[in-house]
Amino acid sequence: MTTANQATPIIGTPRYDIDLVGFYAESAMWLQDHWARILIATALGIVMIVTLHLVRSFGVRLCARERPGNIGWWKVLGRTLARTGSVFIIIAAIRAVADLADPPLIVITTIRTLFTVAAVFQGAIWLRELVLGAVEQHTGTGRASGEALNSALGIIRLLVTFAVFAVALIVVLDNLGVNITGLVAGLGVGGIAIGLAAQGIFADLFAALAIIFDRPFRRGDVIAYDTTTGTVEEIGLKSTRIRSGTGEERIIANKQLLDKEIQNITQRSYRRVSFTIGIAAYTPADRLRAIPAMLQAVIEQGGHQFVHAGFLNFAASSHDFLVEFDSLSPDLAPFFQARHDIGIAIIERLAAEGIALAYPTQLSFTAAPDGTMVMPYAEVQVAKRIDVKRSGD
Repeated sequence: MTTANQATPIIGTPRYDIDLVGFYAESAMWLQDHWARILIATALGIVMIVTLHLVRSFGVRLCARERPGNIGWWKVLGRTLARTGSVFIIIAAIRAVADLADPPLIVITTIRTLFTVAAVFQGAIWLRELVLGAVEQHTGTGRASGEALNSALGIIRLLVTFAVFAVALIVVLDNLGVNITGLVAGLGVGGIAIGLAAQGIFADLFAALAIIFDRPFRRGDVIAYDTTTGTVEEIGLKSTRIRSGTGEERIIANKQLLDKEIQNITQRSYRRVSFTIGIAAYTPADRLRAIPAMLQAVIEQGGHQFVHAGFLNFAASSHDFLVEFDSLSPDLAPFFQARHDIGIAIIERLAAEGIALAYPTQLSFTAAPDGTMVMPYAEVQVAKRIDVKRSGD
């Protein structure tokens, strides 16, 4: 028989009070039966927390040990360790000693879930630092930075952060039992749509990143492509600006520039000078044989690197010789000066040796009516004096 003071339970009402009471009872029994193991696990957990903090402090010291502006692998490792979070350290220590304390099922399940979330996001932070550190170490950001490089690295940081944490979020949701099929499909379709809409911009952007990472040329280098030669003034995310030798600024998209054959003139260690010298055709053969040695002596006396010199071909009114030598400076001004000095010196040396430079000449021969050759100048005949008497004499 039910009295009025007794509460009648309502059908369908959750009975949280009974679950909470059961949890308290189970926890009290666990503390009473496993207090020794709990103390040992707590001590081990504190030791692990201290150890992980020491590892993080070691990473900070690695960063401080490297010279400012120098991006080395030790600094990358130190920066990665320094980004270890305190929340992850505590949860990792609890997860490591949880099985030793043998907690209730609901407690161990909660610890495992929290550790999974913390470990995935902490791994994403470590991976992000490693990737960005590798990029900075390859590009030498600390040694040579610029506006374009900093902008590119900013975009890389954004892309890497988004990609890494997107994957981390998907992994966490999957471990929590969430159906991620629709989310992955939506991200894939959205990425394809964005890529198709901005494929031109992304092509130039990735070309700029290729220039920055592969470094076929740098700011200040003199490059040549097609019929253009100029100095690189700025490497942007969309285009590269080149100052040509005639003064105008040429702007070309990064993708179009990389599709061409580029000559980096600054990177060569010398500039080669080539002359074609026409010697008068009537010069004796023994004098022609001595010309290569004369040219070599002139070039070496001028302080340049002799390559070769010798007979080239028979021209219409000359015997042509080719001479090549190297100006030992890659700069343009010394190249022009060397070409001028050696050219004048060759003219002076040939004049001193009595060797004439050829100029266009033509020799005419006279033929008789029957086609036989006659001397170009007829034999001189003395004219006879004829006296003519004037009328009236």
